[in-house]
Amino acid sequence: MQSEIRVFKFGGASVKDAAAVRNVASILKKYDNQNLVVVLSAMGKTTNAFERIHQAYVSGEKSDALKRISESKQFHDSILDDLFAKDHPVRKIESGLFSELEAALDVLPEISFDKSYDRIVSFGERIATVILAEYLKESGFRTNLVAAGDFVITDNTYRDAYVDWDETGSRIQEAAQGWFEQTGIIITQGFIGQSAEGCPITLGREGSDFSAAIFAHALNATEVIIWKDVPGIMNADPKLIPEAIPLPHISYREAVELAYYGATVIHPKTIKPLENKNIPLKVKSFINPDGAGTTIDRNGDDDKAVPSYIFKFSQVLLSILPRDFSFINEKNMSEIFTMFSRNNIKVRLMQNSAVSFSVCFDYEPAKLQVLIEDLQKRFAVRYNDSVDMVTIRHYNNVSAEEFTKGRKILLEQKSRSTWQMIISKG
Repeated sequence: MQSEIRVFKFGGASVKDAAAVRNVASILKKYDNQNLVVVLSAMGKTTNAFERIHQAYVSGEKSDALKRISESKQFHDSILDDLFAKDHPVRKIESGLFSELEAALDVLPEISFDKSYDRIVSFGERIATVILAEYLKESGFRTNLVAAGDFVITDNTYRDAYVDWDETGSRIQEAAQGWFEQTGIIITQGFIGQSAEGCPITLGREGSDFSAAIFAHALNATEVIIWKDVPGIMNADPKLIPEAIPLPHISYREAVELAYYGATVIHPKTIKPLENKNIPLKVKSFINPDGAGTTIDRNGDDDKAVPSYIFKFSQVLLSILPRDFSFINEKNMSEIFTMFSRNNIKVRLMQNSAVSFSVCFDYEPAKLQVLIEDLQKRFAVRYNDSVDMVTIRHYNNVSAEEFTKGRKILLEQKSRSTWQMIISKG
């Protein structure tokens, strides 16, 4: 196996249309004669579209689901029309995948919601990688398309799978011994893998970053580059704070903190596999590929950190109280966390008092209803599903006024470096 391997991840925005696909090819051209593994997301907003297909079908609206499949095929066909001749073989492959997608709908009533979700949504990455791989071949690149599901092996936790690192690493390392003998670029899918029972599974929303880290970890890659539509990791979302600036160099730990609190540039699970192997991660712009971007490694300039602002909208603040007005104790906490785990809900913030326990998490109506019914068997429950969360890292001399603007702070926590507020929507 070659020692010098780079892993690139391109997200949906980087392949949203034919011009974007050509731009990816131009970026890869700059790394000619290097061994690359390219991890690709679904094109544009395809994952969102396929989520709606799945929801329509499981809601009994089969005609709507089929209509949405047709619309998605038209979207992909328009990209093919701009990239390939009318008789190019890629068209037959793409049509076959959409036919397979339609056939998969008929299996959905027989399996769970999460399992059926993964089966449908994973088609987005499969279609995207076929198109990119064929275009690169057409453009003279030596490429090979491999199925991520043959290598990324997980448990059976659908929609948020846990990786079997030993089996996954073994499969990737064995296959990689022959990958670069006749090929310069390996193309594979992000976000998806194969469950222990042999079914398509996903690694969690926006999980393609994590996929890149999985391959890099197994291959002892030289570096990982995540190509985004921003000039690196910003200290805030530029759409919310126009004065946002890029962070040129941060540590693995700071990146984990930002991801944990909800920064969307990097998937939270991405960092640890890279840190374990001391593999640098760069976040660069596919719009300006020669820009410096952000480097994440063990030597980040965290001591020079500027404040970073992370906004999580559509949150729930839920307070749990013992029915007998007793204190919240370890037994209560254990029961509560068991219920959150059973309903696959991730807590973003928690605060304990003598007689109540408050938690903040993403608002998902179906999950919230089931959780409340579960909790009410043992506890009294109050909740507000119209709140937002603001997290400020390195908050020195920062005022809360510009973020609250008359809105009420419902819960607040401060540590030496992190300030979090749950605020009403007003």
